[in-house]
Amino acid sequence: MAGLEGMEQPRGRAHAAAARWSPTVEDEHALKALELYGDPTEAEVPLPSRPESAATARRLTQVVVLRHWGLTPKITEEAVLLVSELVGNAVRHTGARVFGLRLHRRRGWIRVEVRDPSRGLPCLMPVQEMDVSGRGLFLVDKLADRWGVDLLPRGKTTWFEMRVVDR
Repeated sequence: MAGLEGMEQPRGRAHAAAARWSPTVEDEHALKALELYGDPTEAEVPLPSRPESAATARRLTQVVVLRHWGLTPKITEEAVLLVSELVGNAVRHTGARVFGLRLHRRRGWIRVEVRDPSRGLPCLMPVQEMDVSGRGLFLVDKLADRWGVDLLPRGKTTWFEMRVVDR
């Protein structure tokens, strides 16, 4: 949009992300991220609280959900979009130096967690068509089957869960 370069643009449903990201294409960056940062299914992966860490979290989520768990490209795309939103919130709103990423799978469900040291709770805001920000939790609320926040003695974990078909 002319004159709005560098400003966050409104996002549509998850299919808008499909034009920029294709889970069916081999992503060597995702495998490299797994090597560099570790497997978020085995232990929490600490990431620096910087905007570029959203890309790392997306890549880790992609390689786990699509390759390791063998789930569909649609589930992968939605999980990648939602982890990006949770990470964006952690980076923008918590003042943390580091946040943690963890992925879990149990029969019929996947769960993605982002832990940060802030006890400030995220707020689901009403979204208008022309809003240029504030859509993160709106997307999580619409695409995830469940989401929430667990307060910890030092910080919180914001999470979402999605139903999946076990093969």
